[in-house]
Amino acid sequence: MRRLLLAGLLVLFTSTLMFAADSGPLLLQTPTLSKTQIAFAFGGDIWIVSRAGGDAQRLVTGTGVLTHPIFSPDGSQVAYTGNYDGNDDVYVVAATGGEPRRLTYHPGSDVAVGWTNDGSSVLFRSTRSSYSRFERLYTVPASGGFPTLLPLPMGVEGSYSPDGTHIVYVPHWNRRLGAVDAYIAIKHYRGGNAAPLWIADLADSSVTRIPRDASNDYDPMWIGDRIYFLSDREGPATLFSYDTKTQQVKSLIKNDGFDLKSASAGPGGIVYEQFGSIHIYDLRSGKSHEVSIRVAGDMPQVRAHFEKINGRQIMNAHISPTGVRAVFEAHGEILTVPAEKGDVRNLTKTPGAAERDPAWSPDGKSIAYFSDESGEYAIHIRDQNIFGPTKKIDLGTPASFFYAPTWSPDSKKIAYNDKRLNLWYLDVDHPTPIKVSTDRFDSPLQEFNVQWSPDSKWLTYTLQLENHMRAVYVYSLESQKATQVTDGMSDTRFPVFDKNGKYLYFTASTNLGLSTGWLDMTSEEHPVTRSVYVAVLRRDLPSPLAPESDDEKPEVNKDEGGKPGADGDKAKEGGKKTEPVKVQIDFDGLSQRILALPIPARNYQSLVAGKEGILYLAEGPLVDVGSNPGPPSSSIQRFDLKTRKTEKILDEVADFDLSFDGEKILYRQGEHWFINPADKPPQAGKGGLNTGAMEVYVVPREEWKQMFHEVWRIERDFFYDPHFHGLDIKKAEQAYAPFVAGLASRADFNYLLGDMLANINVLHMYVSGGKHPDIPVVKVGLLGADYTIDNGRYRFARIFNGENWNPELHAPLTQPGVNVKEGEYLLAVNGRDVTASEEIYSYFQETAGKQTVLKVGPHPDGSGAREVTVVPVESEVGLRGLDWIEGNRRKVDQLSGGKLAYVYLPNTAGGGYTNFNRYYFAQVG
Repeated sequence: MRRLLLAGLLVLFTSTLMFAADSGPLLLQTPTLSKTQIAFAFGGDIWIVSRAGGDAQRLVTGTGVLTHPIFSPDGSQVAYTGNYDGNDDVYVVAATGGEPRRLTYHPGSDVAVGWTNDGSSVLFRSTRSSYSRFERLYTVPASGGFPTLLPLPMGVEGSYSPDGTHIVYVPHWNRRLGAVDAYIAIKHYRGGNAAPLWIADLADSSVTRIPRDASNDYDPMWIGDRIYFLSDREGPATLFSYDTKTQQVKSLIKNDGFDLKSASAGPGGIVYEQFGSIHIYDLRSGKSHEVSIRVAGDMPQVRAHFEKINGRQIMNAHISPTGVRAVFEAHGEILTVPAEKGDVRNLTKTPGAAERDPAWSPDGKSIAYFSDESGEYAIHIRDQNIFGPTKKIDLGTPASFFYAPTWSPDSKKIAYNDKRLNLWYLDVDHPTPIKVSTDRFDSPLQEFNVQWSPDSKWLTYTLQLENHMRAVYVYSLESQKATQVTDGMSDTRFPVFDKNGKYLYFTASTNLGLSTGWLDMTSEEHPVTRSVYVAVLRRDLPSPLAPESDDEKPEVNKDEGGKPGADGDKAKEGGKKTEPVKVQIDFDGLSQRILALPIPARNYQSLVAGKEGILYLAEGPLVDVGSNPGPPSSSIQRFDLKTRKTEKILDEVADFDLSFDGEKILYRQGEHWFINPADKPPQAGKGGLNTGAMEVYVVPREEWKQMFHEVWRIERDFFYDPHFHGLDIKKAEQAYAPFVAGLASRADFNYLLGDMLANINVLHMYVSGGKHPDIPVVKVGLLGADYTIDNGRYRFARIFNGENWNPELHAPLTQPGVNVKEGEYLLAVNGRDVTASEEIYSYFQETAGKQTVLKVGPHPDGSGAREVTVVPVESEVGLRGLDWIEGNRRKVDQLSGGKLAYVYLPNTAGGGYTNFNRYYFAQVG
């Protein structure tokens, strides 16, 4: 079936849609139909064109993404979903154009889905009253006012019966909440969230189910005695009808190509989007025809431009050998930033290629990185000053993703690893990759921690054993033999050679075991400690931790020729040459030469060797709380083997790197980067890098082309099934490639990714994010309440309690001294009179997290009113969720006479772990 489908996809690119002479088929989305016109979304704007096709004109535009246009029944107005202020809300505009009218202001996602039959109100879905991951259906007057909840427990799409007494609706579906740019990409899903169609009697909320067999049915349209809808019940999604009298379902359009993505009914027909083209189905004849639409206009999101780099875009960073510059990977480019003098340099300037993982050679001359310029990743090496040609080293077959290029101290070799768990190195002058080892298990934590010996003749790294613990290995380049150094009875990480070549340092943990299964709750909030050890590599070396004793040193008679410091003086005079370091490892008895360093056991997350006898350790929190965003911050500890003392030199550090000479340290605090001396705590405000001066030249369509190809390479190398659930991913890439040339926005690109990746048919295939136009976010505050309208005023119908001792469950109206009661009226907000003629949340724009003065009282005329100061919250989901959980808990306790407990687990990760500990143990006994 799938191979036939892809063969069909390849013949669909005869579309007559035009964007430019060199463009491909256009992704004109969510069309809607009136008697004379078609409106659709494209490039983040709403467009309108004659029903016969032709040249489309913009109807509405904005900085954010506008989508889901829907004609009113008489065709005079278009409702749509707009994101002008950083939130999805419902708007209405005249079909002839003009100023849009905003209908909803709630900070949750409000998405237009239809109209009432008389055209007086817009039907929309929203999360505003949801206590979990579902939406509900509302209507809001087209002239503005307070939304009305339909008497349905949940719903995402709907269409009214001709007499308005019933509604056919989709109660739930397997898609992410929200209107735009967020997809759960899966086709032919048949699980519990497959979208059904139900017919509800609005008088008593009773439902009748349209027959199906676990198919996904959506976009219902009730016309006369028939309900038209899209469904994947026979393969690719196409148009069906359900006869409300005979209760029979009929297929109307045979489809062997792309899915029909959306459909909307209008006078005499149904307009539908078949991925990449627009068609009209004639209700009388039962035939379809494609509509030729030309789109011409400026598309700001495809314009080439310079873009400033912010801290969140920096992916990898390293410091130059003496700390005079740092090198960063940002936005697919490699840039260097001076510590003090000079300007930022963009070494690559390749909008159509991705460069990753830069590394500076110890001699300071070159920077190595991975580039996919050829279509697959290779190592590129170029001069640090941008001069000279770029050396390009092919990494062989099969192609893969590669990580962590690590230069040898002599700047002649590079070690690296790949997605297939292989560790490699190559000689830059004779660049044939040599495999060192292969790890056993993959996980998000998989890494080799590879480091070179100071003489560039050994590699040290870690491998997972059968027990999932890591052991330290060393590999001799001369003998091409690897030897296990540690016994595997503890989890060892971060091996590094001392600069003198005498010692090998590493960390080891004996309490990691319970959290090795990273994909379950045993890893949540489990304390992990690591101790630091030193292995003395040669049997003839003394212990670096030999007992010490303070003794008087007898004075030496200078006349006898015993001048203290004589060797040092000779060295200064050049009389004594420093011998090059040569690493020798005596494996016999090595386990007995492993010693514990006098460093406290902590949760060390990395270990770096500096100058001889100097170590730097990143100490993370003893318990990593998984719910915290971003990586946990660390403190940087400096250990001196000579003094055997540890000193904290940095705090709240997210990343750090040490210069090759051990003099300087590069680190990140928040989104700011610094270079400072490595031997002491830095002075406040010193050493900041001007990363704000970094910018790259962006050519969006070139980037999208690279990203499109990279997405398929990611699936090729990372997807768990080598057969991709039966999908030929090379043919799939060919089928979707023509659409890239016609993209007009990042949202369109995400839409393309969502449809093409859905063919792999796997859950947890999410598509979202990317660089979108900057939208100033207007934060609308919430009071944690439901409202009714009475006497032209808003009245508190329900007030949600929180846990006011918990910062995440702050309930504005139940704070001490506020004491607003259910049944009271909301009369004014910050001195502005509140009436039901305006949508209530419009009064709370820019109040979230700010002191807000409310006038409340028992009477609509304001008599007996008082003023209270509250701090509205950005979201009520936590308050509504707590109310639902506590309500369930009390109900179970009451109905069981105290014999049963209720524990709600929102997931099997951090939230589930927290809830289990809170609710289970409190109800035992």
